[in-house]
Amino acid sequence: MERTPSTRMNLLRAARRLDRVTHGVGLLRRKREALVAELFGMARPAADARAAIATAAARAYPALLAALGLHGGAGVRAIGWPARDLTVELEPGAVWGIAVSRITARPPLVRTLAARGAAPGLTGPGAAAATVGFERLADLLLDAAPREMLIRRLGEALAQTSRQVNTLERRLAPALRAAVTGMRRTLDEREREERLRLKHLKSSRDRG
Repeated sequence: MERTPSTRMNLLRAARRLDRVTHGVGLLRRKREALVAELFGMARPAADARAAIATAAARAYPALLAALGLHGGAGVRAIGWPARDLTVELEPGAVWGIAVSRITARPPLVRTLAARGAAPGLTGPGAAAATVGFERLADLLLDAAPREMLIRRLGEALAQTSRQVNTLERRLAPALRAAVTGMRRTLDEREREERLRLKHLKSSRDRG
């Protein structure tokens, strides 16, 4: 910017660029405010979901330890056989230009003992409690996953928008204002010098 020649054309270009930067700052500020509002709106549901997940995990893992103590690792794996496949349907979307996905369909995770196909006498209360606990935990995790992903991406977008605002406000806009001011000052000085020169030439012609 400092090496840009002080011409009327360059002054107009710098002024137009400064206008675009100022307009861009306004847009980015509004986007940042919208992102903050979106995050604040999701803060309470996310906090409640995380608390519920922590509670479910605190119940599931001790039950699993009890089942492992009774049946051993191999016995627990045998009780859990066959492995369960879960299929979920996702729908892509966007929030403030941020690509997100939401779960539109998924099977129920918490099953009855009969639906699991495990014999009650062989399973025992510890393994049954662990199974129910982890099914509920997985259910909560699936519910929370799209929201957590959205929160993470909104946070990333908010950080990026804040960096852009700071760059425009603290670096680019001041540099452009300084360039516009310097070009105007230089052009005004040239114009005054030109007027003085013309005045001096007119005075010399009148005396001659």
